[in-house]
Amino acid sequence: MIPRAFAYERPQSVADAAGLLRTHGEGARVLAGGHSLLPMMKLRLAAPETLIDIGGISTLRGVSDAGAHIVIGALTTHAEVAGSDIVRSTCPILAQAAAGVGDMQVRNRGTIGGSLAQADPHGDLPTVLVALDGEVSAEGPDGTRTIAARDLFLGFLTTSLQPDEILTGVRVPKAAKGAYVKFNRRSQDWAIVGVAAVVDGSSARIAITGVGAAPVRAEAAERAFSGGNAAEAAEHAAEGLDPPSDSAGSADYRRHLARVLTRRALEEATAG
Repeated sequence: MIPRAFAYERPQSVADAAGLLRTHGEGARVLAGGHSLLPMMKLRLAAPETLIDIGGISTLRGVSDAGAHIVIGALTTHAEVAGSDIVRSTCPILAQAAAGVGDMQVRNRGTIGGSLAQADPHGDLPTVLVALDGEVSAEGPDGTRTIAARDLFLGFLTTSLQPDEILTGVRVPKAAKGAYVKFNRRSQDWAIVGVAAVVDGSSARIAITGVGAAPVRAEAAERAFSGGNAAEAAEHAAEGLDPPSDSAGSADYRRHLARVLTRRALEEATAG
């Protein structure tokens, strides 16, 4: 299908982009890589009156080492995240997840900031960010603020970003041991269920996608992992979950996948 007609703006700074968002109000949408928004526009599931293309703002690209953390610009593509020596050596779970997003075309055009701001309930990177206890930076006409991952994802395609705020960067702690495991029917499909596990000694942070309107922390499984028992933790992975049932799988099937994938993710994270 063909999208509805829209106006097009291409600001050269974050401040200009935020100003345009405030000027155009609810009818405006930010365009980064476009691999989430444009398909929705073609299906008429989204019909913005104005597209604000931030692709030309070079300051929003790149990966840098910030001591105990990694800082990633919002316009850094999935392929760049997956191929970054900094990410691969100090936070391999993030590189692993980015390498498995969509197909090669999506990874070379889609951006980490766009993926997080889209907040798809089956998204890979939102789940990994939650497991890492990462955070994002957001800038609007009223200034800049930091939002923890646990506070960013509110529900189906909904974040705590204000209408005139732009997600400008991602900050994650370095994590030597972690793994992201997902199950899908075809290699490039969205995950039916995916599990991100980050292990630090005898403790773990576990986040699950595909079981609700936003990524959820498997707190019962995290408590059960104390001491490093992946099998015991996996048995508790579905506690408190209320997953949907649809054509991809029933709620019970998703609970089963949560348990199986939690064990796999923890075993992979602790291997070697």
